[in-house]
Amino acid sequence: MQLGNFSVSLAVKDISASRAFYEKLGFRVIMGDQAKNWLILRNETATVGLFQGMFSKNTLTFNPGWDREASALPDFDDVRAIQRTLKTRGLTLATEADESTSGPASVMVLDPDGNPILIDQHVASPKK
Repeated sequence: MQLGNFSVSLAVKDISASRAFYEKLGFRVIMGDQAKNWLILRNETATVGLFQGMFSKNTLTFNPGWDREASALPDFDDVRAIQRTLKTRGLTLATEADESTSGPASVMVLDPDGNPILIDQHVASPKK
């Protein structure tokens, strides 16, 4: 099962203060819209998303179909296939993707400590 590109999505209180802090650590903005309260920052291979008012907790995020540059991959495991695998492995999902759809969708599962893990596909489903 390929989960895709990994990042940490942080639930921040003040996106301006958080941006300034992470930039001092050497991160740079690679995408997002601060006016809409979200930014994605990178420092070499580390990616951090800053989200003000969008998440209640810090979240581990995987993006099926994306490489680390947010470019679409030609072949990947669709989020709905990942969802089916997680269910067959006995995991309870916090949110589910609509199985009748294709393309962008997401699913969320909580780890044993309640940490959210978001599998968030932004690209069209792979052709198989």
